[in-house]
Formats: sequence, structure tokens, C-alpha cells
Amino acid sequence: MTIALTIAGSDSSGGAGIQADLKTFSALGVYGMSIVTALTAQNTLGVDDVLPISADFVKQQFYSIINDSQLDSLKIGMLMNEEIVIAVSQLLLEHPMPYIVLDTVMIAKGGHRLLQLEAIKAIKQQLLPLATIITPNLLEAAALLSDSQAIDERDMRRQGRELLQLGCKAVLMKGGHLAGSQSVDYLIMPEGEIRLAAPRIVTNNTHGTGCTLSAAIAALLPQTSLVEAVEQAKHYLLGAIEHADTLKIGQGIGPTHHFYQWW
Repeated sequence: MTIALTIAGSDSSGGAGIQADLKTFSALGVYGMSIVTALTAQNTLGVDDVLPISADFVKQQFYSIINDSQLDSLKIGMLMNEEIVIAVSQLLLEHPMPYIVLDTVMIAKGGHRLLQLEAIKAIKQQLLPLATIITPNLLEAAALLSDSQAIDERDMRRQGRELLQLGCKAVLMKGGHLAGSQSVDYLIMPEGEIRLAAPRIVTNNTHGTGCTLSAAIAALLPQTSLVEAVEQAKHYLLGAIEHADTLKIGQGIGPTHHFYQWW
């Protein structure tokens, strides 16, 4: 049994965060474990409040898991503050993971900030060099580089190459914020770039798409190559978005359908 661990925030509405990660792991046949970094009070209409977990308790959760189980893959999501970023970085230096997928969660879809500004520098300096792949959207890539947001594919590719220079092994630049009939991502690696295009699905129910994609990559990496893991993860996410409207959850931005293949 492949075991994947997620270190991320909890979404009380069940559409993003560790809830989305665990659903994704399960849908892809992987056993999921979780470390909670923050509690959120939120629903499909937005985030009402966030309560960070102490860095010491994040460490305690990690030690409880690592002292008992052999982990195959790790997904990192919302880390909230500098203290937690530093704690997670230290833990991974002490206990290296076979695969690390870093989803640089900074801002919720409703605009609520999920990462304190001082934590961005710590992520760049301490976590990025440990990552197998990072999965920033255009807003997050711009924040990491202290640059303006990419406005076209040429900008995306340039920023992806600049992020790669910070030490990670690969960058998946997510282009969902660009206009057009297609949603275009770029997988940037030292050996080259791959353009990944998918039809843009017209739906309001896209809550947790970034969490789901990064969790899917983490679930698939122990079983296949990096390129195939990314391609298969995007295919899974596309199906989850295509079936999202069948769920009818909440009054705002609803979740994707993680179990569309099953029910």
C-alpha cells in the first residue's frame, strides 16, 4: 500500500485543504495521512476565520506518524506562517522524503490571505530546494519572484525557469488565471519544458482545484515518472471539474467531484 502524507490546513467545508487531499489520495488508491497546520472556518462563500496550529504541535504530529509508518510521498499545502515553514523544513532535513510536492498556497479563491508575507521568504529559501516539484498558480509565482503576474504563456515559461533556479527539481506553472478556451500549464524541468493544455470547463465549482492537483501528483509519483504523474493528475482533475456541477454543494464556489469515477 502506497502511503501519502499531506501537511496542510483544514477546510471545514470539505472542498480544499487536507479534506481535498485525503479524498484525492483515496480516489487514486493511495492511503492518506495528514498533519494539520491550521483550522479554517469557511464555506463555499468564503473564509470567515483562520486559527494556526503551533509549530511545536505540527512537529508532534509529524513525529507520531514517522515513528510508526513508512511514507512514500508528501504533499505540502497551506503552512500559514514563518514558524510552521521553518518547522516543516527542519523536519524534512531530518527525515528526507522520496517525493515532495509543494503547493505554495497563499490566497483563497475568495481573496482571504492564507500565508503571512514573512513566510514567503522562508518558503523560497528553505522549502523550495527540498521539493521534487512545486505547483504555483500565476499569483503565487509572481509573489515568490517579487514580480508582476504573468499575462501570457511567454511570461509563464520565463517565471517557471526563474523558479527552477531557486533549487526545486521541477515547476508546474498553472495557467488557470489566463484567458482563453484552454487552460494551459507548463511543466518546467532542467531537461526541458512541456506544454499541457486542457479545455476550460465552464463551472462555478472550482474550490480546491489546486489542492486536488498537487495531491494527485503526490499520490501518483511513487508509481510512475514525474511527467506521467503530472499528466495523469491533470486528467483526474479535469474529470473532477467536469462532474463538479452534479454535487450541488453550498451557495458559492462549490467543490470539485473527487469521486466522480465511483459515484
